[in-house]
Amino acid sequence: MSTDASAIPLASSTPQEINDAAEAAIATALAGIARVRAGGLSRDDLLDAYDEATAALSNVTDVAELVAKAHPDPAMRAAAEEAEQRLRIHATDITLDRGVYDALATLDLAGADEATRHWVSRTLQTFRRSGVDRDEATRERVRALQRELVEIGQQFSRNISSDTRTAQLPASALAGLPEDWVRTHPPGPDGRVTVTTDNPDVMPFLTYSQDAAAREQMLRLWRQRGHPANQPVLRRMLERRHELATLLGYPTWAAYITEDKMIATERAAADFVERASEMSTDRMRHDYATLLARKQEDDPAATVLHPWDRAYLEERVKAERYALDSQELRRYFEYGRVRDGLMAVLAQLFGVEFRPRPDQPVWHPDVEAYDVVEGDVLLGRILLDMHPRPDKFSHAAMYSLTAGKAGRRVPECALLCNFPRPGELMQHRDVVTFFHEFGHLLHHVFGGQQGWSGASGVKTEWDFVEAPSQLLEEWAFDHTTLVTFAVHHETGQPLPAKLVKRLRAAEEFGKGLWLRQQMFYAALSLELHRRDPDGLDPLAVEQETQLRHTPFPHLDGTWLHLSFGHLGEYSAAYYTYLWSLVIAKDLFTAFEPDNLLDREVASRYRKTVLAAGGSAPAAELVRNFLGRDYTFDAYQAWLEA
Repeated sequence: MSTDASAIPLASSTPQEINDAAEAAIATALAGIARVRAGGLSRDDLLDAYDEATAALSNVTDVAELVAKAHPDPAMRAAAEEAEQRLRIHATDITLDRGVYDALATLDLAGADEATRHWVSRTLQTFRRSGVDRDEATRERVRALQRELVEIGQQFSRNISSDTRTAQLPASALAGLPEDWVRTHPPGPDGRVTVTTDNPDVMPFLTYSQDAAAREQMLRLWRQRGHPANQPVLRRMLERRHELATLLGYPTWAAYITEDKMIATERAAADFVERASEMSTDRMRHDYATLLARKQEDDPAATVLHPWDRAYLEERVKAERYALDSQELRRYFEYGRVRDGLMAVLAQLFGVEFRPRPDQPVWHPDVEAYDVVEGDVLLGRILLDMHPRPDKFSHAAMYSLTAGKAGRRVPECALLCNFPRPGELMQHRDVVTFFHEFGHLLHHVFGGQQGWSGASGVKTEWDFVEAPSQLLEEWAFDHTTLVTFAVHHETGQPLPAKLVKRLRAAEEFGKGLWLRQQMFYAALSLELHRRDPDGLDPLAVEQETQLRHTPFPHLDGTWLHLSFGHLGEYSAAYYTYLWSLVIAKDLFTAFEPDNLLDREVASRYRKTVLAAGGSAPAAELVRNFLGRDYTFDAYQAWLEA
């Protein structure tokens, strides 16, 4: 298979090379689209011309997006953002081209395979949803709105990633924090310690610090990111999305964005959020009462639980009720061993090899490149950019670099995470996140062997795309899996089975509060896009949805919605995380819990779900693997366990 189309060098190039690559991609796309419009091609040649034209744009767009989110050079980030805007404009122009639509819509698909039929059907739906069948004035306004929305989305994300906040705290506020964490936060000349809102700082602090006032200060800072810069940006985002949706005949953006998902309608999404939230009500109340009772052991006068109490008190309850000391647990998760061990486990499970490629050019010394190989066959390439730095994307996500195409290009993708560095210790929740994000990598690589780039990798319904990742989280709680790499960073002793057993038992506690917090996020993203933005108060929507779905009142002086990065890419569809969790729990029923490293089941799962990519409806892929339609049964059993 040719690998000449590797996008990796472009991600570490120069601003001029980014610009040149964008211009070359646009030229390639225009030439391919001209061939499609001209006619005279066979069906397969026409589809290939269209697929290659759109892939030329999307592959360079994906690289530009990654560079804008991760490159340390501001000139590179600026050039990438500008290139991304131009490329997305041309992609929009294609979906508004009636000549291209007619050429595809009139194709005779008799004799075509089902994957091709499905891809063409979804492609034509995308054209119609873009307004290709509207008058020219409408199409021009759609173009203008799409261009503006790209710029707005970039600004929204940039304002979050660049807004790392710091607090100068007394050294006493570090009481309860792990020793290795404390060592990396020495007091300054004034005796105070700097703590930031980067995840490796703020999350352990909220979990372990015994200083409630300091925890409150850090939580407030974390929820103030993006303020005030994102206030006008979010308003423009909501207004333009609403205008675009109504221009295309939809009542709201939420109605528009859910139409091509598994859930299909805005109403179904809202009903799902309510149903899933209601299912967890009793569990949430039990969790809250337990934490409040624990708080009252230290403060008998306490009558309310504050949001900055939650992680800290959950840690106390898990330590005292379930004998789980998460500080002890993290001593078994040094980053380098976790990385190497996780990859070794997944290589064994799915029959592949991850070969380091130190010769690959990368955009920062932290970034590591690997080939994914099966026997002598190169399946794809992955890159890991795993540690925080200024102006980098501040959460965890997979970014495509190249959409694979059988016989033409191998898939390439990258993880952007914010984990501790080699030699430093990870919390178990970081290990879970690592498994989750690696699930996206595998989905993109295994699914990147399709005949069409447009059906490659994770290009399936967007509310299914998290299911394979959430399924892989199960391996982070399996002793047989963990013991292959989890050893005490000082003694070298393997992770005891009894500690994992306590971890699994403790993990059951707090799920009610966690689920309701997720439902708050889902409701917030949905409600901001279900309502007319004229006169809408996003802060009031945040306050309302938080009160409806969580037991915690809104924290005055904070604006969580302005740092809610998922509003950029997921818009109204944050519900997909819980929707996918329902499916993931059902997928997991096919695996033997006591033998999660069984290659036979994993191989069947890889073939029927992951490797299928976007070649068929997601519900069909699930049915092919489970032998039946998905249900809520496994999710409900997990919730009630």
